Amino acid sequence: MGGYTGGGTESINGFDFYYEIYGQGPPLVLLHGWTGIGANWGPFIPYFAEDHQVIIPDLRGHGLSTNPSGEFTFRQCADDVAALLDHLRIEKCSAIGVSLGAKTLLHFATKQRDRLESMVLVSAAPYFPPEARQLMNSMSAEDRSEEEWSVMRQWHRHGDEQIRTLWRVGNGFKDSYDDLNFTPPLLGTIQARTLIVHGDRDPLYPVKHAIELYDAIPGSYLSIVPNAGHGPIFVNPGPFIETALPFLRGEW
Repeated sequence: MGGYTGGGTESINGFDFYYEIYGQGPPLVLLHGWTGIGANWGPFIPYFAEDHQVIIPDLRGHGLSTNPSGEFTFRQCADDVAALLDHLRIEKCSAIGVSLGAKTLLHFATKQRDRLESMVLVSAAPYFPPEARQLMNSMSAEDRSEEEWSVMRQWHRHGDEQIRTLWRVGNGFKDSYDDLNFTPPLLGTIQARTLIVHGDRDPLYPVKHAIELYDAIPGSYLSIVPNAGHGPIFVNPGPFIETALPFLRGEW
């Protein structure tokens, strides 16, 4: 196993950006989902760090990373990842992103085309469908259970206002139509080898959106997880690891 080799907090793009690095080899960036943290990738680290330098950040406003502006866009998040790579003097990488992380990678792959060797998009969508907007409309700090608050306080370490901001911004996504708006021609400019992983019972992004990405991204691969919802890789990591590792190694 590739153990912990570095990390910390750096001032990048006007906020404190926390990240951890494991293992050695070709760089692989792992991007968590909305209201998640880099530590969510814990079960995957021993496998991916065997032959990669795994870089795991807490994205803007999440976990140990700050967000003084209180605002958030996926486009901005992609710029943050690019700036972190610049700081680490990494010219090219591969990446895996789940939900928020996958949307960030769509921006990165279309804006930084020559920096991304390959990517895995888990529970991604080219735009927000009605199902997702309906959930966002109900996202707020009100009526949250003590259990939900407890988990969020363990993950996000800058106080309750940080948590409330995440829910407020998440609610605001329901009215966003520009930040996540990837047309087939734009997706067609992606040069990275791409694997799309999607649960066939995803309540936020119906599986048809994964097929739209597959149809538009040149030479992409599609893996549908049966009887699975949003972010299915965390429910059963084994099959995903067995699929993602050979893809990242270029074995298929």
